Amino acid sequence: MENVLRPLIVVGGSVVLTVVVGWLVDVLLRRTDERRRETPLWGLLRRCRVPLQVVLCTALLRGSYRQAQIAEDHSAGIGRALSLVLIGSTAWLVVRIATAVVESSYARYAAAHRDPARVRRVRTQVTLIQRVVTAIVGVVAVAAMLLTFPAMQAAGASLLASAGILGIVAGVAAQSTLGNLFAGLQIAFGDMVRLGDTVVVDGEWGTVDEITLTFLTVRTWDERRITMPVSYFTSKPFENWSRGGAQMTGTVFFQLDHTAPVAQMREKLHEILRDCAAWDGRDWGLAVTDTTPNTIQVRALVTAKDADDIWTVRVTVREQLVLWLTERHPYALPKVNTAWAEPAPNGHRPHPVTPETPRTGRG
Repeated sequence: MENVLRPLIVVGGSVVLTVVVGWLVDVLLRRTDERRRETPLWGLLRRCRVPLQVVLCTALLRGSYRQAQIAEDHSAGIGRALSLVLIGSTAWLVVRIATAVVESSYARYAAAHRDPARVRRVRTQVTLIQRVVTAIVGVVAVAAMLLTFPAMQAAGASLLASAGILGIVAGVAAQSTLGNLFAGLQIAFGDMVRLGDTVVVDGEWGTVDEITLTFLTVRTWDERRITMPVSYFTSKPFENWSRGGAQMTGTVFFQLDHTAPVAQMREKLHEILRDCAAWDGRDWGLAVTDTTPNTIQVRALVTAKDADDIWTVRVTVREQLVLWLTERHPYALPKVNTAWAEPAPNGHRPHPVTPETPRTGRG
């Protein structure tokens, strides 16, 4: 009877104590979160309940499994397995706590500052800090797991003795990786590019979707993902349309006939912008910017709060102005002048034919 009760008391007691402690911690965090709504830290820490319970249960079993007298012939293997689980769950708990602290800090900063550029910069920095912490904790956890094996402990001395040579070899082999690593830190804390920035790289327009320590992902307007090493942004020029503020000014060009009603076009442009929700109301204008023997170049100037809206405003203005010209003032569209290339068979040249062929210009 004792052989049955002892394992049940040890294992069951560990599980019950773990469940009770986890429940008490969750209740305490929930009540604290309800009293302190200004910070989301306590609510985020509730995500740590599962790894906390795993750590607590594993620690209790690791310290009392010998008293249970279960599979005594394999006690060394059971102890090592519990040690591995304890190390892994502890690393899991540390990562969850660090993530909660980082996310809480970012949430409080974003709530206190209304500048989108500064908020994106801090989000980039805390994201990379979180990745660095996760990587460090993971490496330490793996190293601690390996050291639980006697063979690894014996090999430790020889590894330390050859650390100098291995360091040189690793430095040469991982030169590009280390370069990307330092480039990622430079981007995060040098404020060169941030999550959510609108950039143009290699002729591709898109939004920065992800930044890690080694690569950066740009989401293009057609939902493609361009992944490139972060060292690209520290060694080559690129356009950052969000630098210094997200507001943008755009232009739409039209190639029209000299008889185009510019004044009426200006009024129509203002009417179109008033009905366009993407226009921010900062500025607008329409002017003749160039002329050729056959056409004039008309430029419409519009503004918007960011790159996505400026695209919407430009295509709206282009579409509606061309439609308005086609319906109300077709004579203003450019014409292609044609004439007979060769004389008629009777030797008389007919009068030149000049059909009016409308075509639109694109800005």
